[in-house]
Amino acid sequence: MLGAIIGDIVGSRFEWNNIKSKHFELFTEDCFVTDDTVMTLAVAKALLESRRDFAGLSEKAVECMRELGRLYPNCGYGTRFEDWLISENPEPYNSFGNGAAMRVSACAFAASSLEEVRRLSKAVTEVTHNHPEGLKGAEATAVSIFLARSGAGISEIRDYITEYYYPIDFTLDEIRDSYEIDESCQGTVPQALAAFFESTSFVDAIRNAISIGGDSDTIAAIAGSVAEGYYGIPASLRARAVKYLDGQLFKILLDFEAIHPSKVV
Repeated sequence: MLGAIIGDIVGSRFEWNNIKSKHFELFTEDCFVTDDTVMTLAVAKALLESRRDFAGLSEKAVECMRELGRLYPNCGYGTRFEDWLISENPEPYNSFGNGAAMRVSACAFAASSLEEVRRLSKAVTEVTHNHPEGLKGAEATAVSIFLARSGAGISEIRDYITEYYYPIDFTLDEIRDSYEIDESCQGTVPQALAAFFESTSFVDAIRNAISIGGDSDTIAAIAGSVAEGYYGIPASLRARAVKYLDGQLFKILLDFEAIHPSKVV
Protein backbone atom coordinates (compact mmCIF):
# COMPACT_ATOMS: atom_id res chain seq x y z
CA MET A 1 0.00 0.00 0.00
CA LEU A 2 2.81 2.42 0.82
CA GLY A 3 4.11 1.92 -2.72
CA ALA A 4 0.91 3.46 -4.08
CA ILE A 5 1.29 6.45 -1.77
CA ILE A 6 4.90 7.01 -2.84
CA GLY A 7 3.98 6.72 -6.51
CA ASP A 8 1.18 9.22 -6.03
CA ILE A 9 3.37 11.76 -4.24
CA VAL A 10 6.25 11.48 -6.72
CA GLY A 11 3.89 11.64 -9.69
CA SER A 12 1.73 14.46 -8.33
CA ARG A 13 3.73 17.30 -9.88
CA PHE A 14 3.75 15.65 -13.31
CA GLU A 15 0.03 14.93 -13.81
CA TRP A 16 -0.59 18.17 -15.69
CA ASN A 17 3.05 18.73 -16.60
CA ASN A 18 4.18 15.42 -18.07
CA ILE A 19 7.84 14.56 -18.35
CA LYS A 20 8.75 11.99 -20.99
CA SER A 21 11.94 11.02 -19.23
CA LYS A 22 13.17 8.86 -16.34
CA HIS A 23 15.54 11.58 -15.16
CA PHE A 24 13.93 13.69 -12.44
CA GLU A 25 14.13 14.27 -8.69
CA LEU A 26 11.74 12.01 -6.80
CA PHE A 27 10.67 14.34 -3.99
CA THR A 28 10.52 18.11 -4.18
CA GLU A 29 8.59 20.90 -2.48
CA ASP A 30 6.18 20.78 -5.44
CA CYS A 31 5.07 17.22 -4.61
CA PHE A 32 1.84 16.68 -2.70
CA VAL A 33 -0.76 14.12 -1.68
CA THR A 34 -3.64 13.65 -4.14
CA ASP A 35 -6.94 11.78 -4.08
CA ASP A 36 -5.00 8.59 -4.86
CA THR A 37 -3.38 8.61 -1.42
CA VAL A 38 -6.49 9.76 0.42
CA MET A 39 -8.65 7.02 -1.09
CA THR A 40 -5.95 4.37 -0.70
CA LEU A 41 -5.90 5.14 3.01
CA ALA A 42 -9.71 5.23 3.12
CA VAL A 43 -9.80 1.66 1.79
CA ALA A 44 -7.15 0.67 4.32
CA LYS A 45 -9.26 2.20 7.10
CA ALA A 46 -12.32 0.31 5.88
CA LEU A 47 -10.40 -2.97 5.97
CA LEU A 48 -9.22 -2.24 9.51
CA GLU A 49 -12.72 -1.42 10.72
CA SER A 50 -14.40 -4.40 9.06
CA ARG A 51 -15.10 -7.66 10.82
CA ARG A 52 -12.44 -10.35 10.72
CA ASP A 53 -14.11 -12.08 7.76
CA PHE A 54 -14.52 -8.69 6.02
CA ALA A 55 -18.28 -9.04 5.98
CA GLY A 56 -19.81 -5.62 5.41
CA LEU A 57 -16.64 -4.30 3.76
CA SER A 58 -18.56 -2.50 1.03
CA GLU A 59 -20.54 -0.53 3.59
CA LYS A 60 -17.35 0.34 5.48
CA ALA A 61 -15.67 1.41 2.24
CA VAL A 62 -18.51 3.81 1.51
CA GLU A 63 -18.33 5.19 5.04
CA CYS A 64 -14.57 5.64 5.11
CA MET A 65 -14.22 7.03 1.59
CA ARG A 66 -16.94 9.58 2.23
CA GLU A 67 -15.47 10.49 5.62
CA LEU A 68 -11.94 11.10 4.34
CA GLY A 69 -13.11 12.55 1.05
CA ARG A 70 -15.02 15.24 2.90
CA LEU A 71 -12.09 15.92 5.23
CA TYR A 72 -9.74 16.29 2.25
CA PRO A 73 -11.98 17.95 -0.37
CA ASN A 74 -9.44 19.53 -2.73
CA CYS A 75 -7.30 16.60 -3.76
CA GLY A 76 -8.26 16.15 -7.42
CA TYR A 77 -11.35 13.94 -7.31
CA GLY A 78 -13.30 13.35 -10.50
CA THR A 79 -16.59 15.21 -10.85
CA ARG A 80 -18.81 12.16 -10.47
CA PHE A 81 -16.85 10.94 -7.46
CA GLU A 82 -17.16 14.38 -5.86
CA ASP A 83 -20.93 14.17 -6.36
CA TRP A 84 -20.91 10.70 -4.78
CA LEU A 85 -18.99 12.01 -1.76
CA ILE A 86 -21.67 14.54 -0.91
CA SER A 87 -24.76 12.66 -2.10
CA GLU A 88 -27.46 11.88 0.44
CA ASN A 89 -27.91 8.50 -1.26
CA PRO A 90 -24.51 7.35 -2.60
CA GLU A 91 -24.96 4.76 -5.32
CA PRO A 92 -22.48 3.27 -7.80
CA TYR A 93 -22.37 5.17 -11.06
CA ASN A 94 -21.04 2.64 -13.59
CA SER A 95 -17.57 4.16 -13.70
CA PHE A 96 -14.55 2.55 -15.33
CA GLY A 97 -12.22 5.33 -14.23
CA ASN A 98 -8.74 4.53 -12.99
CA GLY A 99 -9.69 5.59 -9.47
CA ALA A 100 -10.80 1.99 -9.03
CA ALA A 101 -7.24 0.74 -9.45
CA MET A 102 -5.29 3.44 -7.64
CA ARG A 103 -7.06 2.89 -4.31
CA VAL A 104 -7.23 -0.92 -4.12
CA SER A 105 -3.72 -1.90 -2.99
CA ALA A 106 -4.53 -2.42 0.71
CA CYS A 107 -6.79 -5.31 -0.29
CA ALA A 108 -3.77 -7.24 -1.59
CA PHE A 109 -2.00 -6.83 1.75
CA ALA A 110 -5.02 -7.80 3.83
CA ALA A 111 -5.98 -10.86 1.75
CA SER A 112 -4.65 -14.35 2.39
CA SER A 113 -5.47 -15.92 -0.99
CA LEU A 114 -6.15 -14.98 -4.61
CA GLU A 115 -9.81 -15.77 -4.08
CA GLU A 116 -9.93 -13.38 -1.15
CA VAL A 117 -8.06 -10.68 -3.10
CA ARG A 118 -10.73 -10.80 -5.78
CA ARG A 119 -13.52 -10.68 -3.20
CA LEU A 120 -12.06 -7.73 -1.32
CA SER A 121 -11.27 -5.86 -4.53
CA LYS A 122 -14.84 -6.26 -5.74
CA ALA A 123 -16.27 -5.19 -2.39
CA VAL A 124 -14.39 -1.89 -2.25
CA THR A 125 -14.70 -1.15 -5.97
CA GLU A 126 -18.33 -1.87 -6.82
CA VAL A 127 -19.60 0.86 -4.48
CA THR A 128 -18.64 3.39 -7.17
CA HIS A 129 -16.91 1.73 -10.13
CA ASN A 130 -19.35 -1.07 -10.93
CA HIS A 131 -18.66 -1.05 -14.68
CA PRO A 132 -16.96 -4.32 -15.77
CA GLU A 133 -13.85 -2.44 -16.85
CA GLY A 134 -13.65 -0.65 -13.50
CA LEU A 135 -13.95 -3.92 -11.62
CA LYS A 136 -11.38 -5.55 -13.91
CA GLY A 137 -8.84 -2.75 -13.51
CA ALA A 138 -9.02 -2.87 -9.74
CA GLU A 139 -8.84 -6.67 -9.64
CA ALA A 140 -5.90 -6.86 -12.06
CA THR A 141 -4.00 -4.41 -9.86
CA ALA A 142 -4.81 -6.21 -6.61
CA VAL A 143 -4.02 -9.62 -8.08
CA SER A 144 -0.68 -8.37 -9.43
CA ILE A 145 0.28 -7.03 -5.99
CA PHE A 146 -0.73 -10.26 -4.27
CA LEU A 147 1.23 -12.39 -6.73
CA ALA A 148 4.25 -10.10 -6.36
CA ARG A 149 4.27 -10.26 -2.57
CA SER A 150 3.67 -14.03 -2.68
CA GLY A 151 6.95 -14.66 -4.52
CA ALA A 152 5.85 -14.86 -8.16
CA GLY A 153 8.38 -13.72 -10.74
CA ILE A 154 7.82 -10.83 -13.11
CA SER A 155 7.31 -13.11 -16.12
CA GLU A 156 4.84 -15.22 -14.14
CA ILE A 157 2.82 -12.17 -13.12
CA ARG A 158 2.90 -10.83 -16.67
CA ASP A 159 1.69 -14.14 -18.09
CA TYR A 160 -1.15 -14.26 -15.56
CA ILE A 161 -2.26 -10.71 -16.35
CA THR A 162 -2.06 -11.35 -20.09
CA GLU A 163 -4.13 -14.52 -19.81
CA TYR A 164 -6.86 -13.21 -17.51
CA TYR A 165 -6.93 -9.40 -17.79
CA TYR A 166 -4.99 -7.42 -20.40
CA PRO A 167 -2.69 -8.22 -23.33
CA ILE A 168 0.54 -6.39 -22.55
CA ASP A 169 1.60 -6.33 -26.19
CA PHE A 170 3.65 -3.12 -26.17
CA THR A 171 6.77 -1.70 -24.60
CA LEU A 172 7.12 1.64 -22.86
CA ASP A 173 9.49 2.85 -25.58
CA GLU A 174 6.84 2.09 -28.20
CA ILE A 175 4.14 4.18 -26.50
CA ARG A 176 6.13 6.94 -24.78
CA ASP A 177 5.98 9.51 -27.59
CA SER A 178 2.28 9.10 -28.32
CA TYR A 179 0.73 8.18 -24.95
CA GLU A 180 -1.55 10.86 -23.52
CA ILE A 181 -3.69 11.23 -20.43
CA ASP A 182 -6.38 8.56 -20.21
CA GLU A 183 -8.37 8.31 -17.00
CA SER A 184 -9.97 4.95 -17.77
CA CYS A 185 -8.82 1.69 -16.20
CA GLN A 186 -8.30 0.11 -19.61
CA GLY A 187 -6.13 3.04 -20.69
CA THR A 188 -4.09 3.20 -17.49
CA VAL A 189 -3.72 -0.15 -15.74
CA PRO A 190 -1.97 -2.01 -18.60
CA GLN A 191 0.52 0.85 -18.94
CA ALA A 192 1.15 0.96 -15.19
CA LEU A 193 1.69 -2.79 -15.07
CA ALA A 194 4.05 -2.56 -18.04
CA ALA A 195 6.06 0.01 -16.06
CA PHE A 196 6.49 -2.63 -13.36
CA PHE A 197 7.19 -5.45 -15.81
CA GLU A 198 10.05 -3.46 -17.36
CA SER A 199 11.51 -2.37 -14.03
CA THR A 200 14.69 -3.37 -12.26
CA SER A 201 13.88 -1.89 -8.82
CA PHE A 202 11.14 -0.12 -6.90
CA VAL A 203 12.43 3.29 -7.90
CA ASP A 204 12.87 2.20 -11.50
CA ALA A 205 9.20 1.16 -11.65
CA ILE A 206 8.17 4.63 -10.46
CA ARG A 207 10.46 6.29 -13.00
CA ASN A 208 9.13 4.04 -15.77
CA ALA A 209 5.55 4.93 -14.90
CA ILE A 210 6.11 8.66 -14.89
CA SER A 211 8.26 8.61 -18.02
CA ILE A 212 5.34 7.76 -20.32
CA GLY A 213 3.29 10.79 -19.28
CA GLY A 214 -0.47 10.59 -19.01
CA ASP A 215 -2.16 10.50 -15.59
CA SER A 216 1.24 10.38 -13.91
CA ASP A 217 0.29 10.19 -10.24
CA THR A 218 -2.18 7.38 -10.79
CA ILE A 219 0.04 5.38 -13.15
CA ALA A 220 2.89 5.67 -10.64
CA ALA A 221 0.58 4.75 -7.75
CA ILE A 222 -0.49 1.55 -9.49
CA ALA A 223 3.03 0.63 -10.61
CA GLY A 224 4.41 1.51 -7.19
CA SER A 225 1.89 -0.67 -5.39
CA VAL A 226 2.95 -3.73 -7.41
CA ALA A 227 6.64 -2.84 -7.17
CA GLU A 228 6.38 -2.70 -3.39
CA GLY A 229 5.05 -6.24 -3.32
CA TYR A 230 7.90 -7.45 -5.51
CA TYR A 231 10.97 -5.43 -4.53
CA GLY A 232 10.06 -3.79 -1.25
CA ILE A 233 10.56 -0.10 -0.55
CA PRO A 234 13.91 1.38 0.52
CA ALA A 235 13.59 2.62 4.11
CA SER A 236 15.00 6.00 3.09
CA LEU A 237 12.13 6.50 0.63
CA ARG A 238 9.55 5.64 3.25
CA ALA A 239 11.06 8.19 5.62
CA ARG A 240 10.87 10.92 2.98
CA ALA A 241 7.38 10.05 1.73
CA VAL A 242 5.61 10.00 5.09
CA LYS A 243 6.59 13.62 5.64
CA TYR A 244 3.93 14.53 3.08
CA LEU A 245 1.19 12.94 5.20
CA ASP A 246 -0.53 14.90 7.93
CA GLY A 247 -1.10 13.36 11.35
CA GLN A 248 -4.47 11.84 10.54
CA LEU A 249 -3.38 10.15 7.30
CA PHE A 250 -0.11 8.99 8.87
CA LYS A 251 -2.04 7.38 11.73
CA ILE A 252 -4.13 5.33 9.30
CA LEU A 253 -0.94 4.16 7.60
CA LEU A 254 0.63 3.19 10.93
CA ASP A 255 -2.54 1.41 12.10
CA PHE A 256 -2.63 -0.60 8.88
CA GLU A 257 1.07 -1.37 8.97
CA ALA A 258 0.73 -2.66 12.54
CA ILE A 259 -1.36 -5.51 11.16
CA HIS A 260 -0.26 -5.67 7.52
CA PRO A 261 3.33 -4.34 7.39
CA SER A 262 4.58 -2.48 4.38
CA LYS A 263 7.45 -4.25 2.64
CA VAL A 264 10.35 -1.98 3.61
CA VAL A 265 13.91 -3.10 2.88
